[in-house]
Amino acid sequence: MNTNTKSLIIENATALFQKKGYMGVGISEILRTCGITKGALYHHFPNGKEELLIACLESLNKTITTDVEAFFQKYPSTEEALEAMIEKLVADFERDGTITGYTFASIVSEMGSLNEPVREACSDLYTRIQGIYADKLMGDGFSQGDADSISLMLTASIEGGVMLCLTKDTSEPLKQISQVLPKTVLIT
Repeated sequence: MNTNTKSLIIENATALFQKKGYMGVGISEILRTCGITKGALYHHFPNGKEELLIACLESLNKTITTDVEAFFQKYPSTEEALEAMIEKLVADFERDGTITGYTFASIVSEMGSLNEPVREACSDLYTRIQGIYADKLMGDGFSQGDADSISLMLTASIEGGVMLCLTKDTSEPLKQISQVLPKTVLIT
C-alpha cells in the first residue's frame, strides 16, 4: 500500500464526513467510494474509522488554515478579508449546493459521541482560525483581548452561517452575515 492510497482514502472520507457527518458514513461506503478493500483501509488506519476521522480533520486543518491565512494576507483590513471570504463561501454554496473545505461544522456537530483525540483535532482548527482572525485584528489596531473576543465571535458567526446555509439549503444566511459581520468588527 502506498501513500497515494492513504491520501485517496483521506480525501474521499473527508468529503463523505463533511456531506453526511461522521455517524452518517459507514465503513462500507468509504470502501465503495475509494474502490478499496477493508484490508487496505485497516492497513492505513489500524484503529478504524475514528483514526481515519482524525487524519481527515488534520488534513482539513491544514487546508482550511492555509486558505483563511491567504484571504487575511491578501486584504489590508479584517473587514475586507471577511467580506471576500464570506463571498467565496456564498459562491461555493451557490455553485455546489454545499460548503466544504472551510468548515468542520458538519462533522463537529456530532462531537458528543466522539473521543478526546477527535475533539482535540477539531478544537485545534478553531484555535488556529481564531488566531488568524486575532492577528489581523491586532494589525487593525485592536488590543489582544479585544482581538481574541472578536475572533471568537467571527468564528462562531461564520460557522453558524455555514450550518444555516446547509440546513436551509440556501446561501442567504451567509449573504446576510456578510452584510453585517464585517461592519460589526469596525464598531467593536
